Amino acid sequence: MNNLEKTLVIIKPDAIERNLVGKIISKYEDKNLKIKELKILKASNELLEKHYAEHKGKSFYNELLNYMKSDLCIVMILEGSNAIESVRNINGATDPLKALTGSIRGDYAFSKTKNLVHASDSIESAKREISIWF
Repeated sequence: MNNLEKTLVIIKPDAIERNLVGKIISKYEDKNLKIKELKILKASNELLEKHYAEHKGKSFYNELLNYMKSDLCIVMILEGSNAIESVRNINGATDPLKALTGSIRGDYAFSKTKNLVHASDSIESAKREISIWF
């Protein structure tokens, strides 16, 4: 398999609350991405501060942390050919108004903060984020 990569995906509280988990996971599996690890947890403030460290001090930081720790998240390591770019395309743009129809956010998200999913944006980020969560 060419360019085999691992990436971190978080299915956020709003996706779980809206019963979209199966639809979301099937989109990744339909693109031949394999779930290597998966866990369901309620994230601690400490864990979220490490994960979102690059956003500290930004206007949306506290709202993001409060939202992410409000309920359960599903955290997965996905593996596949060009997994990082593939997952980001499947997820769609952060802003659901700019996300393409057919993407997770384009079809189901309502806001930039409550946008259903997170995915690593680079090989470096994937390694860092996987080490934080797993």
